[in-house]
Amino acid sequence: MVSLPPDPTSPAGFEPADPAGAAFREAVSAAIGTFLDARAADLAEIGPELSPVLDMARQFTRGGKRLRPAFGYWGFAAVAGQPGDPAALVRACASLDLLHVSALVHDDVMDASDTRRGVPAAHRQFEQLHGDMDGLGHQLSFGRAGAILLGDLLIMWSAQLLSESGLEPSSLARALPLIEAMRTEVTAGQFLDMVAQHAPLSGDVRESLALSERVVEYKSARYTVQRPAQFGAALAGAGDDVVAGLAGFGSPLGRAFQFRDDLLGVFGDESVTGKPAGDDLREGKRTVLVAHALAQADPRESAELQSLLGNADLDPAQIERAREIITGCGARERVEAMIDAGLEEALAALDRLPLRVEGRIALSSLAVAAVRRDH
Repeated sequence: MVSLPPDPTSPAGFEPADPAGAAFREAVSAAIGTFLDARAADLAEIGPELSPVLDMARQFTRGGKRLRPAFGYWGFAAVAGQPGDPAALVRACASLDLLHVSALVHDDVMDASDTRRGVPAAHRQFEQLHGDMDGLGHQLSFGRAGAILLGDLLIMWSAQLLSESGLEPSSLARALPLIEAMRTEVTAGQFLDMVAQHAPLSGDVRESLALSERVVEYKSARYTVQRPAQFGAALAGAGDDVVAGLAGFGSPLGRAFQFRDDLLGVFGDESVTGKPAGDDLREGKRTVLVAHALAQADPRESAELQSLLGNADLDPAQIERAREIITGCGARERVEAMIDAGLEEALAALDRLPLRVEGRIALSSLAVAAVRRDH
């Protein structure tokens, strides 16, 4: 392990042992809230019809784990220590959550999900708005169109919040290529996910697994951990070796993060996750968990699981049967082992990098929190 000494000029700042704790999350929420307050005037000038759009932007950007901003902030602190005034850095990192929520809004449209974070998904709320206004035309089309536009607006606002964060232009110039790559990768990963869900089930298990793993890498791993951590490090002036080294940390950890999501999507507690239990099964998501289950189950149970996947009307008994197949064939246990291996690989990569002590502690704590969670 290579550690740089603490920066004696750095204030206490946020607590490295609790890197995405209440104080940090509140700072990110305040940055987003202040930014959206300013956008309220922009939308009011256009017309009162935009009021529900802003209300939903506030609703879906409120709360959350704030992992992407945290990986960005502590990626910076690992290289340069916490800044004396963290406000500009917090705003820059908060922009990552606006991008994240835009992806969630679009994802819910594509998956026809009913809820997000315990409330109706954006397209469902726009459908309700259409009904409340006695709108003409198709209610579902109005809902989808409204959510797509909300997601688009959040992408643009993410870019605006970053550019107006107050960081030095030279710092932003170093980090911008990483954010641009992140935007491309998560969108391309989402397209891969769509292809995977709609492609005929292949008899070649290796082909199915390979596609599922590419979805995980581009839709989740790089976007959740790797790019945010690299972004923060680049803002701090990290050398190419550190930025590249953070890929060895972020990619395996980001995959482990998504594998935990896959398990929660099938086995999670609805009251904790905010999503209906078994929704991933109803949506027919071709996750690594499902790919392993189809490969490891005996032919009869594999065929039975295939028949259940993508059935939007699965009842609790059918969901429980799918869980039994996934658990009984060993797929659940295998994915848990993959999570453990990903965490171990990520922490080993972190140990090889020359980082400041507080940043190393924070990134290690975030790594554990990202995979040892129930929502």
